[in-house]
Amino acid sequence: MRSDTPLHPDTVGAIAASGVVRAFPRNTILINEGDRGDTLYVILSGRVKVFSSNEAGREFVIDFQGPGEYVGEMMLDGEPRSASVITVDPTTCAVVSRAQFREFILAHPDFAMHLIERLIRRVRVTTGNLKSLALSDVYGRLVRLLNALAQDVEGHLSVPEKLTQQDIADRVGASRDMIGKLMKDLVAGGYLAVEERTITILRKLPTGW
Repeated sequence: MRSDTPLHPDTVGAIAASGVVRAFPRNTILINEGDRGDTLYVILSGRVKVFSSNEAGREFVIDFQGPGEYVGEMMLDGEPRSASVITVDPTTCAVVSRAQFREFILAHPDFAMHLIERLIRRVRVTTGNLKSLALSDVYGRLVRLLNALAQDVEGHLSVPEKLTQQDIADRVGASRDMIGKLMKDLVAGGYLAVEERTITILRKLPTGW
């Protein structure tokens, strides 16, 4: 569910120049949900996962972000972080303080519009996710995810992310066993092909199962 458009390389460079470039190993927590922070992370290379979790440790994956994207912009209001962010690959970021970010926004009104549009898109995506969780069963949420992630690759719809069944379960709010059963049924029915964790949609997925 890609909700954001990567920044232009010139914009990435301009923001990065106002901060400090740091490299982070895989599985490094950049942001902890509930903490108060004053830093923005502009991703120069690698990939991060944005997620929320409960006291039992169960995760719900909100999004993934890659090069040219950024996380932590909601620190502008000074309130506690609304989600956690962890690196899923070795990742290099420009770490920018709240003060530096404010100065950049004031000096670049075009970027201010980009930020507003990004936040609007995120609200729309969040609303869609809430509706899906409230009104759709697990199968409906699985179909929504696969259709949102699939891209045309040489005439076939394929999901570029190499997702495990647990990855999918975390993103649709279901158990791994349930996702495994549904995926197995869809493969057996000729709707999906899965090879080396690459999912290809062979024909339109049924609206119900």
